[in-house]
Amino acid sequence: MPTRKKWRIAGINFDFRHMDHLLACAHDARNAEIVGISHHDPKEMQDVIKRCAIPVERVFTDWRKCMEQTKPDVVITCPASGAHADWVERIAPYGVHVLVEKPFAANLAQADRMIAAMKKAKRQLAINWPLAWYPPHLTAHRLIREGVIGELQEVHFYDGNRGPISNHNDLHAPAVTLQQKKASWFYDRNGGGSLIDYLGYGVTLGTWFFDGKKPTEITAVAGGAKGVPVDEQSVTIARYGDWLSTFQTRWGTFTSPWVNQPQPKCGFVLKGTEGTIANYDYEPTIRLQTRKHPEGKIIKVDQPKKPRQNPVQYFLHCLETGEAVTGPLSVKFCRIGQQIVDTAALSAKTKLPQKLLK
Repeated sequence: MPTRKKWRIAGINFDFRHMDHLLACAHDARNAEIVGISHHDPKEMQDVIKRCAIPVERVFTDWRKCMEQTKPDVVITCPASGAHADWVERIAPYGVHVLVEKPFAANLAQADRMIAAMKKAKRQLAINWPLAWYPPHLTAHRLIREGVIGELQEVHFYDGNRGPISNHNDLHAPAVTLQQKKASWFYDRNGGGSLIDYLGYGVTLGTWFFDGKKPTEITAVAGGAKGVPVDEQSVTIARYGDWLSTFQTRWGTFTSPWVNQPQPKCGFVLKGTEGTIANYDYEPTIRLQTRKHPEGKIIKVDQPKKPRQNPVQYFLHCLETGEAVTGPLSVKFCRIGQQIVDTAALSAKTKLPQKLLK
């Protein structure tokens, strides 16, 4: 598709309210225009309508009408995790590029359906992981690529929140009931649970840190409150060569990280042959250990620059220049992440170590 002054963007399906941020990025981009938005429940679109000044004639409750009448070049979609493949298969035949909010899919089979649909349409697919834009993780990746901590051996990840339907700001709010959990798509067996919600973050960015290296074996365990249909906690051990990496997920942290960092902190600790890095979500600094500074050195995080300041800006840059989508947004790295997630889910179910699924 040739370079153009304005990319026509549509937002389809607001199940996951990360859509608000993604459409705000599109609204603020000089080379983009939001030509339509669609969700079956108009209430879910009101914040975006106000933030992005979207006129009424560009607001739809029928996604087909939105696609047919607005003729977008790019679709941003944020469906429930278990519906990603269905929505990409619906949207792809319109000949559009697609940016999907994380996770890649509920399972590897669904991810491969998405890849196949976009390949048939001859359009680009990218999967956005919000953690991929956090300055601490960008800084850590740069230091790894520069060889500052030598060869990466271990990635240790902990992340989560108080729960997807919990009150994140009020620790005194009533606890979410079992009935409320069972009524939410977040707790649906097809794509729900803390493992699906957060393990993909850790292992996809872990694949980025490892520059595409795959683990050979996965061991995982999962837990949760009695009666809850899906897991609310998981611990995954991944073998990379001689060394082990660990990835922990939790719905039910004491505090939510975007309000107050819980303990353990959400983020990463990376161990290389020549040093270590502690890069935690949202923080303005990282801690670097090297042989020269074994006591640890506090470093200010890098400030992202164009065209890598947000997912929409980056995706449009790739479309305009013909550059391949790389890193955590790439199909290549995201599929490896999905392989790990699926293998972890199988290991937790069978209570046995598993070779990485193909």
